[in-house]
Amino acid sequence: MNESNVETPLPRIAMLGVGSMGGAILAGLRAQQELLAEPVSVTTYSAESTAAYRDVDDVIARATVSEPDANRLAVRGAKVVILAVKPWAILDLLDEIAHELEPDAIVVSVAAGVTAASMEATLPRGIAVVRAMPNTPSHVGLGMTGIAPGRSASAADVETVARVFATVGEVLVVREDQINAVTAVSGSGPAYLFFFVEQLAAAAERAGFDAQQATKLAEQTVIGAAELMRRSDQTPAELRRGVTSPKGTTEQAILVLQDAGLDDALDRAFAANIHRSEELEEENSAG
Repeated sequence: MNESNVETPLPRIAMLGVGSMGGAILAGLRAQQELLAEPVSVTTYSAESTAAYRDVDDVIARATVSEPDANRLAVRGAKVVILAVKPWAILDLLDEIAHELEPDAIVVSVAAGVTAASMEATLPRGIAVVRAMPNTPSHVGLGMTGIAPGRSASAADVETVARVFATVGEVLVVREDQINAVTAVSGSGPAYLFFFVEQLAAAAERAGFDAQQATKLAEQTVIGAAELMRRSDQTPAELRRGVTSPKGTTEQAILVLQDAGLDDALDRAFAANIHRSEELEEENSAG
C-alpha cells in the first residue's frame, strides 16, 4: 500500500449492518479520525442500536425497523459500501440498494459464501465488488483481513478497500479462488487457537492444577508466545526449534503431537471448512 496515502482521508463510507464484525470495522475507522472527512453512514435493524451514535458527529445511524428507506438513504453519495449482514441477506440487500448506488461505488461484502459474480449480477454494470474476510482480532486492532476483488474492481478500488481494513489490522490481497482458504486459515483460525487453549488448560487440570491455575498457565503461555513471535525476526519454525532442545522434554512432547498427525488433522480441518464455504456459495447463489 502506498504510504504517501496514509493520511489522505477515505472517501465517504456507508456500512449496512453494525453487528459484531461491522462494529469492529466501524470502531477501527472512528479511532483514526484523520481518515474520516465525512461521517460514516450506518444502518442497523433496531432503533436501540442507533442510540450509541446519537450524540456523535462522525456517524449517521438509521434503523431499518423505523425507517424503511434507511439502507437506500445510507448509500447515497457513498464511494465505499460495506455489507456487514448475514450471508443469506446479501443478495436481497443488494437488490434493495442497487439503483441508489453511485456509479463508481465499491461494494464490499464481509460475508462468507457469497461470490463476487453473484453480487455483480445483482448490481448495475460497472459497480466494483470486493470480498473481504476479516477475523475477530479486528476487535482489538490486530485483525487479519483477506480481500479479493471481483472482475469490475480496479487496483485503485482494491487499495481503497485495503486502507479501510488496515484500520483494524493487517491486510492481504488474494484472488477470489483463495478467499475460502483465507476463511479456513485466518477467518476461523482464532477458534482453532481458542480450542487449543481449552485443551491445553484441560490437560493442565488433568496434571493436577485447579481450573483457575490451568487457565492462567494456558492463556498466558499463548499470549506470551504470540507476542514473542510478533516481536521476533525469526520464523515460527525457528522459534519452535529454539525451545526444543535435542533429547529434551519439549522434543518428546512435539514428537507425540507429530505422531498424532497434527498436520493431517489441520489439512482435514481446512478441507472441511473450505467445503462448507463452497456449499454456502451454492446455497446463496441458488437463493
